[in-house]
Amino acid sequence: MKILYFDCSMGAAGDMLTAALFELIDNKEEFINKVNNLSIPGVTFCFENAKKCGITGTAVKVKVNNIEEDVKLFDNNHIHSSPIHEEEHHHHHHHSSLDYINHIVSSLSLTEKVKNDISAVFTILADAESKVHGQPIEEIHFHEVGSMDAIADITAVCMLINEISPDRILSSPINVGSGFVKCAHGILPVPAPATANILNGVPVYTAMIKSELCTPTGAALLKYFVSEFCDMPVLEIKKTGYGMGSKEFEVANILRAHLCDYGNCRDRVAELKCNIDDMTGEEIGFAFEKIMSGGALDVFLTTVQMKKMRPGILLTVICLEKDVSQITNLIFKYTNTIGIRESVCNRSVLQRKIKQVDTNFGKVHKKISEGYEIKKEKFEYDDISEIANNNNTSIDDIKNNIFEINQ
Repeated sequence: MKILYFDCSMGAAGDMLTAALFELIDNKEEFINKVNNLSIPGVTFCFENAKKCGITGTAVKVKVNNIEEDVKLFDNNHIHSSPIHEEEHHHHHHHSSLDYINHIVSSLSLTEKVKNDISAVFTILADAESKVHGQPIEEIHFHEVGSMDAIADITAVCMLINEISPDRILSSPINVGSGFVKCAHGILPVPAPATANILNGVPVYTAMIKSELCTPTGAALLKYFVSEFCDMPVLEIKKTGYGMGSKEFEVANILRAHLCDYGNCRDRVAELKCNIDDMTGEEIGFAFEKIMSGGALDVFLTTVQMKKMRPGILLTVICLEKDVSQITNLIFKYTNTIGIRESVCNRSVLQRKIKQVDTNFGKVHKKISEGYEIKKEKFEYDDISEIANNNNTSIDDIKNNIFEINQ
């Protein structure tokens, strides 16, 4: 299983994500040519080697009409922090609606999947501004220059993720920075309101740096693509990309993207246990089903002898660490226990997948498990039992006679 893990200990921005992902691909020149020939109005990309604190990586610069500008995406949050371009800024105070941006995206020579990803990320951005300012999403407008820059970053990231095609994307908690940022309506705390809105439900923190580290574009891209924000699990790193930020700090301003293999590694699970001696078999069976359907990886029962020689049941539930609270609630809700013991374990796992194959009995699902230089295959029990019923024979007879037909 291919895992993409983002290390956001110095925040996240669209250009940093682009640069880090760019380092993970093989056909770099081909990608540069492709992204610069998309015809995003006035936009050109420049990928450069860069170094921060002795670490070499890539920096991405986006120019709009041949000018590299520091204009924020949103009208209410823009910052004119590049005085050298102040004259040019006055010529770009046009605005772009979400519909106009989607029109641009729809005209790009990209697959429908990538176009849909780009539009979805922009919708996250517009929805955040809508909530911050209490305006309908249709009335949200972006700076023309800022929107072109954001289209460039978002498009590049969506294209790169599509090319890398990871099975799962994870990220560390995000360092959003601290302090204040100067905006059109005054001085606002970091993270800026739109960024904070996007990051609802995402683990964030502030550390060391008095600056805005996570931009709305970076936040929206992570919110859309990342399936889980967590400390890096045990993974086998195959390749690392270093995306350089534009700001200079004592700490290396870098976003790292690790491309990892999950096949020969371990993960961490929680084991929850409790003793029960005052429930009927039917009640325990009901609880068993509820806990299993509620997200547990496994549930099993062990007969035990309890105090005063009462027979009882040891209920054991295995679940992911992130699901401990949810599963604990289910155990308390559906059993009579008043206490649950919890321990965290390392778990060695094989990479698992199911595919449908053609056999001499028709199409059958096959479970395939691989890793640790081992490969295991077996036909799905439900399919085998159905075939046995249809043929009025035993499961063993079907197991002994079924074989895959190679197409």
